[in-house]
Amino acid sequence: MDKGDEHPCPFRPYAVQSPLIRCCLGDQDYMRADLHIHTTASDGCWPPERVVSEVKARSIGLFAITDHDTVANLRQTEALARDAGLAFLRGVEVNTWLDGHLFHILAYGFEPDNPTLAELLRENRGKLDRASDDVIHNLIAAGYPIDLDDYLAYEYDRTRGGWKAYNYLLDRGFCTDIRGYFDNLETETPASILTFPHPAEAIAAIREASGTPILAHPGASLRDAGVTEKTLQPFLDFGVAGLECYHIYNDEATTRFCLDWCAHHDLLVTGGSDCHGGLVGRELGIPAVDTADLRLGELE
Repeated sequence: MDKGDEHPCPFRPYAVQSPLIRCCLGDQDYMRADLHIHTTASDGCWPPERVVSEVKARSIGLFAITDHDTVANLRQTEALARDAGLAFLRGVEVNTWLDGHLFHILAYGFEPDNPTLAELLRENRGKLDRASDDVIHNLIAAGYPIDLDDYLAYEYDRTRGGWKAYNYLLDRGFCTDIRGYFDNLETETPASILTFPHPAEAIAAIREASGTPILAHPGASLRDAGVTEKTLQPFLDFGVAGLECYHIYNDEATTRFCLDWCAHHDLLVTGGSDCHGGLVGRELGIPAVDTADLRLGELE
């Protein structure tokens, strides 16, 4: 397979192990994979049909949707993937809060109807929605000329991506893009974000649902503290099963460290684009990872 100029992954430490992959490979030795994609169920621009179409167009054989704290588009995407002859892995990205920082825990291969995980996701989704309201209230308190009733009545097209406060402020001329939103408007953490569960609680719920918990994009989550044995050890203690070693926010040194750390602790290795459609400029299938780069164990 020729990856051309698609920033190919420089490492290939693992052989294919997952039965999910083996059943879809056919005569191929490996296939392209992207295990971190968002849809209109959270803040992505693409509905399930568009995701599957784009995945197939890029010759990605294995993919997962990992919406923030919701599985609303999961079953539809799974059915569309099956019809398209693609390997699909159930996923969701769970928000957690630890020591003043937001950490995302990716869950794969879980039972969507598990009551413990479903309740945690329901509570988290409510907090995410209230975070938009928090931003608007903070701006009003700071003197911005925002009509609260106008905001409360506001609705937006989900295929634009993002969330209510961002789209409202964009449409009312308070910002022109997502960078301007974060640089100038959401300058403090919304109060609702501070109440996300501890990573250990989320990991326990994922495991109760027969899922596999993975620490997402360590290069971003641990940007301030650095990706080291010391900063990763708590997540090992909390029960993570692996790391998202391949991500656009992981530079080559971080990727190598994460791979070595996972190998040393016999943990899983995942990777994905974190694509949101056109919202944040992360291209589907980048970094270019295939199944020979991953270690998925017995994920189904």
